[in-house]
Amino acid sequence: MPIKKSAKKQLRQSLKRKKNNELKKKQTKELLKKLSLLIEQGKTEEAKQMIPQVYQAIDKMAKTGIIKKNTAARRKSVFAKRVLSKVKNQ
Repeated sequence: MPIKKSAKKQLRQSLKRKKNNELKKKQTKELLKKLSLLIEQGKTEEAKQMIPQVYQAIDKMAKTGIIKKNTAARRKSVFAKRVLSKVKNQ
C-alpha cells in the first residue's frame, strides 16, 4: 500500500484508468463480435454500415494507448477483408 499522499493519488488514478480501459476493451470486443456475426450470417449491407463504428472504436483505443497502433491497423484490415470477401461472393 502506498504511504505518501502522491502515491495514494497515483494508485487511485491508475485504478480509474484501468477500469475505463477495460470498459472500452469490452465495448469494442462486443462490437467486433456483432460485426463477425453479421458477416457469418451474410448480412453484408448491415456489416458495411457497422464498419465505421468499429473503425472509430479501434482508433480510439489506439489513440489512448489501450492497444498499439499496428494492432489497430491489423484488426481494421482483417475486418475490412472479411466484409469485402463476403460482398464479392454474393
